[in-house]
This record gives sequence, structure tokens and C-alpha cells, in this order.
Amino acid sequence: MQAKSLAELASALRNKQVSAVELAQSYLSRIEATRELNAFVQVQPELTLEQARAADARLAQGDASPLTGVPVAHKDVFVTRGWQSTAGSKMLAGYQSPFDATVVERLTRAGMVTLGKTNMDEFAMGSSNENSAFGPVRNPWDTHAVPGGSSGGSAAAVAAGLAPAATATDTGGSIRQPASFSGVTGIKPTYGRVSRYGMIAFASSLDQGGPMAKSAADCALLLNAMAGFDERDSTSLQREDEDFTRHLGQAWRPENAADKPLAGLRIGLPKEYFGAGLADDVRAAVDAALKQYEALGATLVSVSLPKTELSIPVYYVLAPAEASSNLSRFDGVRYGHRAAEYRDLLDMYKKSRAEGFGPEVKRRILVGTYVLSHGYYDAYYLQAQKIRRIIAQDFQEAFKACDVIMGPVAPSVAWDIGAKGDDPVQMYLADIYTLSVSLAGLPGMSVPCGFGAGQSAKRPVGLQIIGNYFNEARMLQIADAFQRATDWHAQAPAGV
Repeated sequence: MQAKSLAELASALRNKQVSAVELAQSYLSRIEATRELNAFVQVQPELTLEQARAADARLAQGDASPLTGVPVAHKDVFVTRGWQSTAGSKMLAGYQSPFDATVVERLTRAGMVTLGKTNMDEFAMGSSNENSAFGPVRNPWDTHAVPGGSSGGSAAAVAAGLAPAATATDTGGSIRQPASFSGVTGIKPTYGRVSRYGMIAFASSLDQGGPMAKSAADCALLLNAMAGFDERDSTSLQREDEDFTRHLGQAWRPENAADKPLAGLRIGLPKEYFGAGLADDVRAAVDAALKQYEALGATLVSVSLPKTELSIPVYYVLAPAEASSNLSRFDGVRYGHRAAEYRDLLDMYKKSRAEGFGPEVKRRILVGTYVLSHGYYDAYYLQAQKIRRIIAQDFQEAFKACDVIMGPVAPSVAWDIGAKGDDPVQMYLADIYTLSVSLAGLPGMSVPCGFGAGQSAKRPVGLQIIGNYFNEARMLQIADAFQRATDWHAQAPAGV
């Protein structure tokens, strides 16, 4: 069953080839057998099987949606009733929310069965999933390597066949980069498409939920259930619901021949994405993918995103500033970790936060507090906001010449666990191709397109597809056409 798509699993459930309980038990057994990956921080078989039995009842009554009975794993940044919701932090160890995040609520309403909560970088701060209070996640393709972050647990779970799909979040690349490193498909929708209600906040103007699965077609099914207006989220966009699967399997233009389904598609290649710093093996895999797109009828055009290199300093001013504000609520008073011994209220604040937050979270809080402080707000924060607007304008200028933009997701394949732990700046530089998309609020996705070379031959490479606002259905169509012509997305780590 682990090799089947979401549509195939749904069909097997409807045709009584397998029950939701049997399917859930199968995945729970796989999770138990692969604990060394550390992809999950919490599994509760009794809750999972209770949901599975309810799904079987819906299936028996004929009251089933397309995803009823299909298992899903939730990133531990989404609060989930009945489960601990920790955001990968000691600060929230043991915390149980009295309500579900909107994403969880929507997928539960669709009949999906929760397998557990996946590991993540603490408060979604990181690019490797080494910052979790529960230890690092290991990449199923090469257990010496990181799976990417912050949604590394979700990516590893899907790649290893521990879940057919998973929820994730992307602040500066945390869906696309782990999807690339772990050889799965993931999409970050346009900012505001998916509700942030019940998502433990990192940087509110950047955080966006999205799905991870094996294929673009599976991601489209998940996005159908996840996306939509939510009045409880002030940043949620009020738009008509749409079917993100509606273009799958279709030609870019109706008159196109079957062997050239993407004839007429213009793919923009930013010169800034293919310069110095891009590893040769990643470049080779991306170039091969682009040649495949040409074979499908697409045309490659050169575009420029001149402020790409500024996306790193802009992001690492704005995101820590918002984190400094958002994480001020964790003070040991209302919920979360509280120090065992303290002299007075101020001492309790200091000790609780010092003990509860990890090094990377502390680093970003300090940076964020600094750039928001008197005398530095104008010099750093406001200037970063101005450049953010210019970055968004650069994308709009590029889209005048192309329909989508493509390039690498990251400059290299996944690195070894611990390789960049002593140099956070090197870790930040790994997000060079994803940050600008998040700053502009654009949709972006990663699709598997090959593997590294030499000692990295087992480590996957992802192709990044960037669309204009609200262009997710077309992006998924373009990714699906590539996956119909190749099998990178269907490959699995040894033993899976």
C-alpha cells in the first residue's frame, strides 16, 4: 500500500480492498519499525484507530469524501486536540491544545486519519531539523544526512513510506527545501491561501501551511481540503473555492498535441539562480529536468531577479523581528515551561525562557529584539520592508516574460548531520533560492528531479517551480506533466 497514491488508496478504501483500520495499522507498524529516523514526536495508536473506525463507518454509509480513511501526519506546529503540540520545543513540552488548527480541522472533516505529530526544527526555525528539542530527524535516503527543515519530520515520513501525506509549513522555504532534500513533492501556496489559525507562529507575515506527498496530483487533492477562507485568521484571503486538480493531465493549451502537452508554456530561468555557489550535481539534475520540459514542448527564457542575494539579509531581519514579538507570549505564566526555582516574577521570566528555548530560537529572538529596538528600527527593519517590496516587484517584472519560474531549490543536496551546526550563517545561505518567494508571498513548490553525484549519489535533488499569485492549479499541472514523463517522484529509499 505504501507505493499507492492518495487517489489509489481512496479507491481501495471505497472498493473494500482494505479498511481504514487496516490501512492505519499498516502505517503505524512502519512508524514503530523505523524509530531511528525520529520522524515522529508523538504517536497515539488508540486515537488513530478510533478515527479509522469512524472513517470506516462513513465509508459504509456512503458518506465519504475523496480522502475519507486516508492517513495523514501533522507537523507538530499545528495544534491538535487530544495530541501534544510542542512546535519541537521544550518550552511547549506536554502542551495540549483545547482546539484544532484549521488545517487539522479541515482534513479531519474530510475524513483523513491522523497518524501522529512529526518532528520539526524548534518553532520552525532551521533548515536541517537539527534544532528540535527531540533530536534530529534522519534522511531516509541516507541516514547520515539531514532531511531539511523545518518540516523535516513530515518530509522524512512521506519519503520513508510512514505516511502517504503530511502537513507542513513554509516560512522561508520549510516545505520546498525538505521536500527537495528528501525526494518528495511539496507546495507552499500563495500567502493567505491556507489558514494560519492554530499554527504556532514564527513569523506571521511569512508563515504558510501546505501539503507534502509523493506527487503533484496528491498535493492537489490535499490542497483542495486544506485551502479556503477562515474568518478566524485575519490574513486569510477571501476567494472562491477552487479545484486544484482541474488541470491535471491536460495540455497547456487545448490544441496541443499529446506528445507536446506543454507547448506554449514559457519557463523563466533566473540567471541569479544558476551562478556561483550552485553545486555541479544539483545543476546537472536541474538542467536535465529543464531539458525534459523542453521535450514536453515548453520554451526556456532568461529572466532576472536582481535582488535575490538581498533576500537573506532581508529575511533574517524581518523573520526574527516577528519571532521576537510572537514568542514573547511564552513566559512561563499561562502555559509552557516554567522554571522550578525563581526569586520573583522577572526571575521566573528569565529562567523559564532560558531553559525552555533552544540556541537557535534564542539567537533569533536576540536579533529580532535588536532590529526592533530604538535607534535601529529605521535603519534595519524599515529598510528591510522596503527591499521586500522591491523583491516582489522583481518577480512581477519577470512574469511579464514567462508563465512560471524554475530553478534549484537549494544550492546543494542534503548535508551531513552536524556539518553546519557551528556556522549558522552557512545554514542560512542554504535558503538563497527559497527566501525571496516567501518574502513576495508567491506560491512555490519542489518536485524530485534527480540525485547528487559521488558521495551524495543517494541524496535527492528538487526542482523549484514558482508561480504568480493564485497560480497553484497551473503549477500543479506543470509539475504533474513532468511526473507523468519521469519517475523520480516514484522512487523510494532502500528498504521502503
